[in-house]
Order: sequence, then structure tokens, then C-alpha cells
Amino acid sequence: MSIDNTQKAYDKWSEQYDTNVNKTRDLEAVALRQILTDQFFESILEIGCGTGKNSQWLITRAKKLVGADLSAEMLGIAREKLSGTEATFIQADITQEWNFTQENFELITFSLVLEHIENLDFIFSEVSKKLTPDGKVYLGELHPFKQYSGSKARFETDEGQTVVPCYIHNVSDFTEAALKYGLKVEEIHEFFDDNDRTKIPRILALVFGKG
Repeated sequence: MSIDNTQKAYDKWSEQYDTNVNKTRDLEAVALRQILTDQFFESILEIGCGTGKNSQWLITRAKKLVGADLSAEMLGIAREKLSGTEATFIQADITQEWNFTQENFELITFSLVLEHIENLDFIFSEVSKKLTPDGKVYLGELHPFKQYSGSKARFETDEGQTVVPCYIHNVSDFTEAALKYGLKVEEIHEFFDDNDRTKIPRILALVFGKG
């Protein structure tokens, strides 16, 4: 599936993204806040900021936030939510060279983004260029175990169900791609529906450090 198809899907989803029932979106938000709760950063680059649901919290953890997303419709909602803050939102295709910002960042976050990206090597190559020397990367994704069972990003409208283009990435796909570009795993977390650890985990969260 093409980036164009993903963009169209998220443009369409923007109308109801904040209000529809979405266990994956909500549990990943819990993961992000739990893992980064006591940390503060000079600058954050939020890749796949969407409608700004996480941006509203991330801006409280940083002096400056730059949010990048493929969907113009979602970015419009994010800009409204964070008007008057030190947040900037940019439309960007992260499968191309990251020339949408010339800055380096102390934290780069991905929330439910990389399942839509086939080439992880390129992403981590660009990440390594945009991180400060002591920078960190937060990655929250639909757990591959869920993907193996057939779960995908999807939403319902009056016209029927739309399934967003997705790729399965194993845990080692993330860690090995990161390591190639000088990013080492610092934390691995799994999050479960209702905190029931006897069931398949829904969210995989990783933290990488540079150096």
C-alpha cells in the first residue's frame, strides 16, 4: 500500500479519531505517560502527532514541541488544540529525507506510527541525525503478537470499514534497525488490556538511547 493511501485513510479518520472507541490508541497513551512521566526535555519531535492527543501532554514535558504528521486534516485539529503553546505542527512524509526541520531534539516519539512504515532502517537513520548526543527515542506500537493474530488499525464510517495499510514488525526488527544507527535499547515494556498479563499484550513500548 502506498503512503498516499495511508494519508487518505488518516484524513478520513480525523473526523472521529478522538471520539471513537479505540483500545490501542488509549492504552498507548497510558504507556507514553507512564514511561515518560518524571522526565523533562528541552525539545521534543513527535512523529505521527495526529490530532494532538499525545501532544497536549508532551508539551507539558518540554519547552518546545514539533509535531509531524502525514495527514493535513489531523494536523488541523492538533493546531487548534495547542494554539497558544510552544508547539509547531508540520505536514511531512517520514519515508523521505527529514528536511522538514533543521533542529535536533532531546526526545523523538513515535506513537502507533511504524506499523505503517515498511523500511525501518531508513527511519532510524533519520532519527539518529535528528537526536542530540544524549537524546532518547520513545516508541509505542501495536504489539506484534496482536498483529500476528490479525489486529490492524481500522475504523468504521457510514460507508463501511477502512483498514489502514500496515506492516508486521517483530521486536528484533525494531531493536536491530536502531542498533545499526547507534541507538541502544534502554527499556522494554508491554501493556495489556485491563492489565491482564495472562492475555496477549496490546502495546509494545521501547526506549532507545544514543551512544
